[in-house]
Amino acid sequence: MLSLPGQFTFTADRPQLHCAAFLIAEPEEFITIHYDLVSIDCQGGDFLKVFDGWILKGEKFPSSQDHPLPTTERYIDFCDSGLSRRSIRSSQNVAMIFFRVHEPGNGFTFSIKTDPNLFPCNAISQTPSGRFTLVVPHLRRNCSFSIIYPVVIKISDLTLGHLHGLQFK
Repeated sequence: MLSLPGQFTFTADRPQLHCAAFLIAEPEEFITIHYDLVSIDCQGGDFLKVFDGWILKGEKFPSSQDHPLPTTERYIDFCDSGLSRRSIRSSQNVAMIFFRVHEPGNGFTFSIKTDPNLFPCNAISQTPSGRFTLVVPHLRRNCSFSIIYPVVIKISDLTLGHLHGLQFK
């Protein structure tokens, strides 16, 4: 799991058939992945895919109900798009890279940068403690905040919206 911006390289020393890198930023940030160098054999069964979110134990985060894109559009396959899609930006603070590299010496280099997300939604917490605010201004959509640690949660303020001039709290 990577939680810091920078440039990262993976070079296979032997066949690597079922691999993933989990990327996480602060809840109020987007992640941009940029392929700097890719040396894989797409025709020989290698692949390099980015998933907009995380998949843990068969569950998608954020879920299909919460994410703005259909699941099929959340996968970006390097072998299908090639260098025409060198940069990929997540819709929230997490993303994954799935890859398979058969040939030793092959691999890839990518850079990660983060950008501010003024209206964070569908975030995953990096830490088991802290304070976080979700704001979804004037949008009718699901918004989630996932915590993958055992924690005690205290909701200090909750505003659900307005109806005929009344504010629900």
